[in-house]
Amino acid sequence: MKHPISHKSVPSQLAVPSDLAATATRDISGALNALLADIFALYLKTKNFHWHMSGPHFRDDHLLLDEQADQIFAMTDVVAERVRKIGHVTLHSMGEISRLQRVLDNDAVFVTPQDMLAELREDNGTLARRMREAHAMIEAGGDVATSSILEVYIDEAERRAWFLYESSHRAP
Repeated sequence: MKHPISHKSVPSQLAVPSDLAATATRDISGALNALLADIFALYLKTKNFHWHMSGPHFRDDHLLLDEQADQIFAMTDVVAERVRKIGHVTLHSMGEISRLQRVLDNDAVFVTPQDMLAELREDNGTLARRMREAHAMIEAGGDVATSSILEVYIDEAERRAWFLYESSHRAP
């Protein structure tokens, strides 16, 4: 899995030695940078929906999305620093994020609370799937530290998706 950012040459001033194979670190950093772009996009979408939440369950939904946004944002530094630890460069700008993100933006002026929760549930589920895909490649590359980090984040994404599902589906 190759991503555009993984092909940037690393200036000697930023080169960090790694005992992982060069091809592995290139592919791992590319996968992590794509995930990082998705994480930033999901964070902003979650905050967007948090800011624009309305309806009869406003307080609960508003607080749920704020809590989830905080959890998502907490991943950014860990993922970016992991890219640096294995000797590569990470995202530099909103432009790079927009070029790499696979989580779709939602610029609608109004989205119903049910649709907000459903869209975020889908996005978190997709993020978990993409992290599992990256995990398989990262594990094959011998990077147990990154594999372990992703295992925790997969569980967190699945938990967010579960909470969003339970908050948005209509009980029988």
